[in-house]
Amino acid sequence: MSKRDFYEVLGVDKTASDAELKKAYRRLAMKHHPDRNLDDPDSEVHFKEAKEAYEVLSNAQKRQAYDQFGHAGVDQSAGMGGGGAGGNFSDIFGDVFGDIFGGAGGGGGGRRGGERVYRGADLQYNLELSLEEAVHGKSVKIRIPTMVGCKKCDGSGAKKGSKAETCQTCQGVGQVRMQQGFFSLQQTCPTCHGSGKTIKDPCDACHGEGRIQEHKTLSVKVPAGVDTGDRIRLSNEGEAGQNGGPSGDLYVHVQVKPHDIFTREGSDLFCEVPINIATASLGGTLDVPTLDGRVSLKIPHGTQTGKMFRMRGKGVKSVRGGIQGDLLCRIVVETPVKLSARQKELLVEFQETLEKGGESHSPKAHSWLSGVKQFFDDMKQNIGS
Repeated sequence: MSKRDFYEVLGVDKTASDAELKKAYRRLAMKHHPDRNLDDPDSEVHFKEAKEAYEVLSNAQKRQAYDQFGHAGVDQSAGMGGGGAGGNFSDIFGDVFGDIFGGAGGGGGGRRGGERVYRGADLQYNLELSLEEAVHGKSVKIRIPTMVGCKKCDGSGAKKGSKAETCQTCQGVGQVRMQQGFFSLQQTCPTCHGSGKTIKDPCDACHGEGRIQEHKTLSVKVPAGVDTGDRIRLSNEGEAGQNGGPSGDLYVHVQVKPHDIFTREGSDLFCEVPINIATASLGGTLDVPTLDGRVSLKIPHGTQTGKMFRMRGKGVKSVRGGIQGDLLCRIVVETPVKLSARQKELLVEFQETLEKGGESHSPKAHSWLSGVKQFFDDMKQNIGS
């Protein structure tokens, strides 16, 4: 599928200024960010499309190449790709994440004090909850492995008494640029591997990485009403950044375990309620469970299997708000088993009284039998003709 024009994606003219590009991208990023559109699978596609468009048009060199050669001029496979967005892209990405989540965000590298810094990786933790825990919410402790800043060298990667030096190959940029005809090829520096610095005397604890792996315990507050597929974002609880860069985030993915009695669909709960033939025939009252305790359910006489009773407000209040769902109870009339001789005798007598009453006691069975008889009569007539 061909890519859309980048100016069209952002909804701006080809003469748009940097400020106009930034404003357009910021609006689209906030509108289509996947975390704000959990029920829309297409939101991530639109978000990435806007991100790619802004990454190119906010970079003067890439924009010039795109204006001259179109997508071929900035396609990585054509040798024009870069190792991330320019400085303006890093700024806007941080702004957007701050607006959406109330904290720092972003991705890729930036610069701090002349050194190239990198945001730490995001982490994922799968959290299993019971239905009761998901509906009512709770605080849970989780233990995760993660990369944290090395305390021995304060994250510098260099042994105490020494320090990292600016890479002489890339002059601290972390990337080297090569000119190939019309195109400018940008690659990660082979000497410092993109860090922009070299360490001659590395820290013996982190071996120059500036980070070490540890396990940490976190308290996660699970809001009431979460369901399978929801995720909880813990800002800055992911891996530590490099060279003093910001930490990544931790995403806690919720998985609700199957329940012995209830199944959940959105804000509603469903359960099956088995009753004996006497209660189904004569009617009665029985206690049924809800997540808040027992409630009485009135069974009218003549209730059939499959009859659904709705108990309003006994379901789930979604984490996204709205009214509380309902509990729907489906009746299952249970055939008695392991009968005594006397019980069988009574059932025979009961059956005889039903047969004397004709279709009045079992209208569905009588209608079905009539249909079967008509079917065979028609079949005989067709064979005889």
